[in-house]
Amino acid sequence: MKVTFDHSEPTAQNIITFYFKPDREVRYQAGQFIELRLPHDNKDSRGDKRWFTLSSSPSEDLLSITTKFTAENGSSFKNTLHSLQPGAVLDMASPMGDFVLPKDASIPLVFVAGGIGCTPFHSMVSYLQDSGEDRNVLLLYAANNEGEVAFKDTFSKLGPRLQMIIGERLDADKILELAGEKPDQYIYLSGPEPMVEALEKGLKTAGVNKKHIRTDFFPGYTVI
Repeated sequence: MKVTFDHSEPTAQNIITFYFKPDREVRYQAGQFIELRLPHDNKDSRGDKRWFTLSSSPSEDLLSITTKFTAENGSSFKNTLHSLQPGAVLDMASPMGDFVLPKDASIPLVFVAGGIGCTPFHSMVSYLQDSGEDRNVLLLYAANNEGEVAFKDTFSKLGPRLQMIIGERLDADKILELAGEKPDQYIYLSGPEPMVEALEKGLKTAGVNKKHIRTDFFPGYTVI
């Protein structure tokens, strides 16, 4: 489908959200991802396509992606994205993926976000807040510092169901300490690939049913 770039806005330190207007109605589930094609001159070896989890909610008119920018070694794709002008028309694949809310609304959910891995949870939490659907959700959000915490307005509405882990090591023991070891809860892991792999392994070792673990990793990131 075609999407038109509408605007961007800073979301946290070095983190920007980009908003796009689709050329048709888009139906998707909170937590799904898209592929964005961004043709540009002098593209590097990583090419002109990237996968992004949608940070927007299905209840919103615009589609949004949120990504982190670093001062060093910016890719040609990221540099072009950063300089996009409103009105630019791009190709975006339809949303896909199964990192979504379970159909059974009674299942307790533990969302574990590492850095930019917060984006699918922003989509889910926004959707639940907009729809008025009350689910048992606990968000554990790990960030390097307070400045890198994104979507503060949305997540703060969770009240005590939001637990921040700032500048600390996050491991399976910490997750189970904060969330409790409830046999029926689902644990959603989202963040840099090495973090997600380590947490998944640790949770399985700790006895968490592998069927109750959902993962969504962000390639290209090694740390939160």
